[in-house]
Amino acid sequence: MSIFYPLQAGADWLTYSVFRISEGTLLASAVNFFLFDTAKIFILLSVMIFAVAILRTFMPAEKVRLVLARHGRLTGHVLAAVLGIITPFCSCSAVPMFLGFIEAGVPLGVTFSFLVSSPMINEVALVMLLGMFGWRVALLYVGSGLVISILAGLLIGRLRCEELLEDFVLKKRTAVLPQDFSMTWADRRAYAFEYTGDILRKVWPFVVGGIAVGAWIHGYVPADFLARYAGAGKWYAVPLATLVGIPLYSNAAGVIPLVSVLTEKGVSLGTTLAFMMAVTGLSLPEFMILRRVMKLRLILIFGSVVGAGIMLTGLLFNSIM
Repeated sequence: MSIFYPLQAGADWLTYSVFRISEGTLLASAVNFFLFDTAKIFILLSVMIFAVAILRTFMPAEKVRLVLARHGRLTGHVLAAVLGIITPFCSCSAVPMFLGFIEAGVPLGVTFSFLVSSPMINEVALVMLLGMFGWRVALLYVGSGLVISILAGLLIGRLRCEELLEDFVLKKRTAVLPQDFSMTWADRRAYAFEYTGDILRKVWPFVVGGIAVGAWIHGYVPADFLARYAGAGKWYAVPLATLVGIPLYSNAAGVIPLVSVLTEKGVSLGTTLAFMMAVTGLSLPEFMILRRVMKLRLILIFGSVVGAGIMLTGLLFNSIM
C-alpha cells in the first residue's frame, strides 16, 4: 500500500461524496487529481524545507564563502554546486548571493557553479519528482543538474572571463572573514519552523496554480494533442522545449506539477524536464539582474553553456527513460 493511500482516499471522498461529482467524468478526474496532488506536495514540501532549514543553520554564509574562496578547482565547483542544492533560491534571488561570492574573492567559475545549481536543483523540484516518478528519476534529475552546474563553472572558469564583470564589482572584491555563529537546537527548530512557513507562504500560489493547470490538462486535454506537437518521436522536441522555457519565469513549484501530466499525455519525460530546467535555471528577469554586474558577452556565454547542458540532459532522460 502506498504511503499516500490516505491522501488518495481523502481525495476520492471529497470528489465523489462531498462534491458529488460523477465518477469517470473529465471533471471528476481533474478535481481528484488536484486534491490529491495538492495535499501530497504540501506535505512533502513542508518536511523537506524544514530539513533543509535545519541544515542551513550549520552553514553561516560568511564561513561558506571563505571555504569556497580557498578552492579554485574541481573541489570548489562541487562544493558550490552542492551548496546551490540546499539553498532554495529562484534564479533571480540567487543573484545577490552570487554577487556576494564574487566580492568575497571566490573564483568566478566557482560562483557560476552555484548560480546554475541553486535555481535548477532545489528541494521543491526534488520532492515533487520523488513523489511523482520515484527515486530513480529524482536522482537522475539531481545528478544531471550537478553535472551541468560543475561543467558550466569549470568552462567559464577556464575562459577567464573576469574582465567581463562590471568594474564596480571587481573593485569590491575583498576577503570576508567568518563570524561567530552558534545556535541551540531550540533556536534551530524555531528558525526552521519560521523559514518553512515563510517559504510556503511565498510558493503556495505557484504550487496551487501549477497543480490546477496540471489538473485541467489531466482531465480535459486529449492525449494526442500534446503528443502531436511535442511527442517522443520529435527530434526537435528537447531543443524547442528549452528555447521556449528560457524567456519564461516561474518558481519550480509552478512548473513541476505539469511534468507528470505532460508525460502522461505523450510528451517525453526528458522534453518536459528540459522545459522545466530552462524555466527555473534561466530566465529573462535573471538576465536583467545579471546585466547590472556583468557584461552582455558573459551573460550570453552563461546562457549558452547552461542551455546546451539542459538540452543534453533532456536528450539523456529521453534515451534512458
